[in-house]
Formats: sequence, C-alpha cells, structure tokens
Amino acid sequence: MIVGVPKEIKRDEYRVGMLPVGVEELVRAGHRVVFEAGAGLGSGLPDQAYADAGAEIVHAAAEVWTRAELVVKVKEPLEAEWPLLRAGQTVFTYFHFAADRRLTENVLATGITAVAYETLRDDHGRLPLLTPMSEVAGRMSIQEGAKFLERPQMGRGILLGGVPGVAPATIAILGGGVVGANAARIAAGFQANVSIMDINMDRLRYLDDIMPPNVDVLFSDRHSIREQIARADLVIGAVLVPGAKAPVLIERSDLKLMKPGSVIIDVAIDQGGCFETSKPTTHSEPTYIVDDVVHYCVTNMPGAVGRTSTYALCNVTLPWVLRIAAAGIEQAAAKSPPIARAINLHAGAVTNRAVAETFAMKYDGRFDA
Repeated sequence: MIVGVPKEIKRDEYRVGMLPVGVEELVRAGHRVVFEAGAGLGSGLPDQAYADAGAEIVHAAAEVWTRAELVVKVKEPLEAEWPLLRAGQTVFTYFHFAADRRLTENVLATGITAVAYETLRDDHGRLPLLTPMSEVAGRMSIQEGAKFLERPQMGRGILLGGVPGVAPATIAILGGGVVGANAARIAAGFQANVSIMDINMDRLRYLDDIMPPNVDVLFSDRHSIREQIARADLVIGAVLVPGAKAPVLIERSDLKLMKPGSVIIDVAIDQGGCFETSKPTTHSEPTYIVDDVVHYCVTNMPGAVGRTSTYALCNVTLPWVLRIAAAGIEQAAAKSPPIARAINLHAGAVTNRAVAETFAMKYDGRFDA
C-alpha cells in the first residue's frame, strides 16, 4: 500500500503524523511511504531522517494526496485540502466531526473513509489514540492557565502556588477523565487549591484515592458547578463524550458569578467546547474576553509542544497504521473491532452514531462492533 504523510497546515500546528521509525516499519512490511518535505521540521525531525528510513520525499502536498491510498496525519483536513480527498482513499487522523457540521458534510461528500483517532476504542472502553494527547493537553492547561492569570495577559494577577502569607489560586476542573486527572496532578504540584468534578462516582472514588491532599473530588451537578466557578481563579473544561459534541456546562449567564480576570481553559473545544461562550482560537491569538473572564480555547493545544506530542502520538498510532496498511480498511475493520469503531465516514455514509445524531444525519451501522 502507498502511505502518505502530508505536512500539517493548521495554524501553529507543529506535529507530524509519523516518525522515521514508522516509515522504516512500513517499508520493511512491503509498503511505500510518500512524505512531504518539511513535514517533520516542527517536531525537530529533518527530511533526511525520513529518507534514510526509506520514505520518498516529495515537495508538493497534492502529490502526497494524489498518490496515497492511506493518508496518516494529525489534524482534520482543512478547506484547502478537501479538493485533494478522493473516493476510496482512507484518511487516519483526528477529525472531531461533531464539532463542525461543515467539515462533516464536505468530507462526507468526497467519499473517503475517515478513520478518527479520537473514536478508536479498545475492548476495555479505552481511547488509546486520544489518551496521550489528552495527557499533554491536561498538563498544558495548567501551564497556560498560570500564564494567562498574569496581569499583563489580562488575568487576575495571581500566582498559582501563592507565597507564605498569601493564599494560592483556586482551580476548578470539570471532568475527571484523562485531561482532568493530568490537570489536577500538575495543579496540585503548584500547591494550588484544586477541585475536580465528575458525574461518575466510581471515577471519583478512584481519584480520591490517588490525588494529593490539596485536591478535592466533587460530584458534578448544576449547583456544585456554579458554586465552584464562583470560587475559582482558573476553570478547566475537561469533559468528553467520545465522538459527540461536548455538553455545555457553563452558560453565558454563569460568567457573572466568576471573578473579573479569572481564566477559562476549554480543553473540550475540539469537540465544540463545554462553555457557551467558547469559540476556537489559535496559539498565535489564544484568548479573548467575555464579561471580564479570559477565555483560552485553542483547538490544537498539544501542537505547541510538537516534539513531545509527535512522539507520544506516533508511539500509539503506528501499530494501527500497520494493521490498516496490511489488510486495507474494510478487512482491517472486520478483523479489529477498535478499527471498526474508529470509522466515522465511509463511501458517503456516516458510520459513527454520535456524529449522525449530532447532525440528524442517517446512520449506517455497517461497522458496528
């Protein structure tokens, strides 16, 4: 099979969809890899490393898309890439369709098979291709929150850990999954006062066992959320419904409860965001202010730490790339339920139930597993 790796064109995206070792493994398995020149530079990976591993380096994205049967990348195809997609081609990447109807409709019209990292779920219910980027985003959320709480960034002018005689910041984390747990650990390390909220009592009991003493675990409901955001200097949105649009937990009217200069980091923005006032931003222009509350809603947070993120992502995607390349997408899906669950669109049909329900589209269950 011909596997293509194009350069990411999303603004401030520095990751790449494959490491040189991935190229080597594919070539050893009898496949060909077409790699766009410069695709790895944002992660500190020169073209020569890919060439030495056996990739054919080409200088036009269109050539990668035209020749590749399987395209492996990091972020969803942007509008400039839609004309390059073709029926029968498989694209393996993060799509986050439920957050963007226009993306869904246009990619659906191309007839490709869209295999989404974020909905590849194993037999234990885990999301192995989403987890490493959730770990990165969770940890970054506190790093970014600390920065934007500084007064020059229009924040409250608060140091997360405080100093002797001055109280530390208060942080509320909505969602106790991978993002939330990683955010809580980093925030606790800063010696902030942290609360982490979830609706799953088993998860809360687990978090209560493993978190340090300065992390409180709380059941999440409308009243407790409002109470916590009123106290918080920093609020992290970390909720996830796999494949579906994120639920809105904070409405516009709730912002009046928050302190002027407090900061929202909406990690759920890839799936539409969990704050009513959230809208996508970029690393170049990461924040905006609504009702005196700083909003940070960058849709590709891990892209800023491209080297760390690329290695973390490619470590887990490569085995699945090898399976798809070896068998083709339909046979791979027949043999592997996790791959079948990851197929969101196929030949003009919506094959992910959550995406279909989000946009009231017809659902095709041919890959139900």
